[in-house]
Formats: sequence, C-alpha cells, structure tokens
Amino acid sequence: MPRELTISTAMSEPSAVLVTVRDSGPGIAPENFKRLFEPFYTTKASGMGMGMGLSICRSIIEAHGGRLWARANVPCGAIFEFTVPVHPAVSL
Repeated sequence: MPRELTISTAMSEPSAVLVTVRDSGPGIAPENFKRLFEPFYTTKASGMGMGMGLSICRSIIEAHGGRLWARANVPCGAIFEFTVPVHPAVSL
C-alpha cells in the first residue's frame, strides 16, 4: 500500500485555524497516545529519536494560544491536528 501524507487547513471557529496532518503509515499503538506528547517519550527504536519533537511542537502551539492532539487514522496511520488563533493583520 502506498504511503500518503495529507495536510489541510480550515477555520475551526470564527477565531481559530485548524491544521490537520494525516498519514497512512503504521499508526500509533493505543497505549502510546496517553504519553505521546511527554518530553523524552518516543515510540521509535532505540537511537532513532530523543522524544522531544512532539513535546516541543505542543509547547510552541500552546504558547501561541493553540492546542495540539493526535488520533488514529482508520484503517491505518495517524492524524495530528492543531488549532491556533487568528490574529488580525497589523498595519504598518
């Protein structure tokens, strides 16, 4: 089965943008979802990652007033979504 990656955007509410990243890879085991965004937690093989990427992403998104979460992409893969508030353009 070919692997696919889809990125989409939409307005999630009048003042926020929703970004969705969907893949068709092996997915994430249900028991890993609870800790997925913890610093130094990784689902990768030893030596293949430090477990910092998703934690850093979440902290950056939350620092900008957004929210990040993940869920299964049925029948295979994962979906990561985040919202960030829309800010009006600044006039110079």
